[in-house]
Amino acid sequence: MTIDALRRFFLPCFFPSKPQSTIPFSDHHHHPPATKNNHPSSPASSTSSSTAASTAPPRPSKSMVIGTIFGNRRGHVWFCIQHDRLSSKPSLLLELPLSTDHLVREMRNGVVRIALECSAATNASPLRSVPLWTAFCNGKKTGFAARRRAGDRVRNILRTMQCVSVGAGVIPSGFASASAASSEELMYMRANFEHVVGNADSESFHLINPDECPGQELSLFLLRSRLGATR
Repeated sequence: MTIDALRRFFLPCFFPSKPQSTIPFSDHHHHPPATKNNHPSSPASSTSSSTAASTAPPRPSKSMVIGTIFGNRRGHVWFCIQHDRLSSKPSLLLELPLSTDHLVREMRNGVVRIALECSAATNASPLRSVPLWTAFCNGKKTGFAARRRAGDRVRNILRTMQCVSVGAGVIPSGFASASAASSEELMYMRANFEHVVGNADSESFHLINPDECPGQELSLFLLRSRLGATR
């Protein structure tokens, strides 16, 4: 059964993750031991240090968000990002050209990397506002992903899962809509993701697994390239 496979591969998400100590993004400077002949640094050396710091490349911005993957048994997989699980308005909602069965097959290998690429012609737009993406799953082109607005059905789904922090499960068929797509069970997985912003042309989301269980590696990348949606 597909839902059994989902639960097995998403098992780490049923356990709370342990807090981990983080290393500040600022560099650790090593100073020479103090001696009687030590003097305060000169203004010139302070200026050169400031200049070097200002020319250093920016460090990636990292934060934790709530990621939800859901879809009907034979329908497309949806990827939703929220900063607050009590809100029914996601900050990012993508419809991926993958079925739930396809995603589970890929997860059997333990590593799933989904890359979404858009054309450099979209430079004038923020990365998250790009409407169409070329999608790759573990290096294979799977079609085109699309950014979506959260309609009534998606909002109802998110409201139903408000009490879920992390985990996987099933929402009964016929939920939230009378359309044919809702005649199947809706499967979902919710977990914490690390959100990494490299620059204006790259963002990524990485599944955070707890220490108690073997990790399932699942990452989604948003990339702007010269090829993008034309490939």
